[in-house]
Amino acid sequence: MSQQQQQAIRYGDLFEVQGELAEKAVAPRDAAMMQTAENTLTGHTQKGGAAAVMQSAAAKNERAGFVCHGDASEVADDLGVSATETDFPAGRTVITESVGGQVSPNNVVGKFDQGGSAAAAGTPGGGCGGGVTIGEALEAAVLTAGKKPVERSDAAAIQAAEVRATSRTTIVPGGIAAAAQSAATFNARTTKDEEKTTLADVLSNAKAKLPADRPATRKDAEGVAGAEMRNDPFLTTHPTGVAASVAAAARLNQQALNNNNNIDDIVQ
Repeated sequence: MSQQQQQAIRYGDLFEVQGELAEKAVAPRDAAMMQTAENTLTGHTQKGGAAAVMQSAAAKNERAGFVCHGDASEVADDLGVSATETDFPAGRTVITESVGGQVSPNNVVGKFDQGGSAAAAGTPGGGCGGGVTIGEALEAAVLTAGKKPVERSDAAAIQAAEVRATSRTTIVPGGIAAAAQSAATFNARTTKDEEKTTLADVLSNAKAKLPADRPATRKDAEGVAGAEMRNDPFLTTHPTGVAASVAAAARLNQQALNNNNNIDDIVQ
C-alpha cells in the first residue's frame, strides 16, 4: 500500500466474499462486533483471526478518512456477525466467522483451528495420507445443525459430498444421499416441524454409511457449496450446514498441509 491510502479497504480485499459485502469498506463497529463474537466464543481475540484483520483494516480506513469511528457497514449492522465452533476428530475445533451471514465457496469470512492436537500441526488427522474426511465433515454437521429439517438444498449438498467421497458418478442405493433426498421430499409435504426428518437423522454415523471416504479438499468444498447454493431459494448456504462443515474440513486439511510444507522448508 502507498504512503497515502487511495481507497478504502473493502471486505472483498481481505476475504473471499461476494455481492454487496465485498464492496463495503471495513468499518470500526464491524471489527468491534467481530471482536465481541470471538471473545465470547474463545475468551480472547484470535491472532490472525477475522477480528484482528478487520481491526487493522478499519483503523487504516478511519485514519484515511474513509470511515468514522462509530461507523458500521449496513450488511453487518442489519444482519450481524457470528463466530461458531465445529468439532472434528482428534480434539480439533474449527472456529468459523461470518459477516452478514455470508458464506462463500470457501465457507466464510474467517476460519482457524483452535485447541488442535499434534495431528493438526502435521499430517492432517495424524495418519498416513490422512485428514478430516468428507464423511467426518458430514458427521460434524450433525453437531452444528443437526436439528435442522432436511431441505432440497441440504439433500443436494449431501449428494455432492457423497459423490466426491466415493468417486462415483451416481448416488449409493440406500446411502445417505438417497436418504437425504427422501427426507427432503417428505419434509416438503409435512407441515409440522416436529415431524420432519432432520440432518441428524440422515447424517449420524455418515462415515460408516459411506462405502468409501477421503480427506476433504477445497474443490470438494466448492462443489458441495455450489450444489447447496443452487438448490436454495435464496441462492445461499446455511452458515453451519453441510457446505460449511465440508469447507471447514477442507480448510483444516489445507492448513495442516501448509504447516508440513513449512516444516520441510526449515529442515531443508
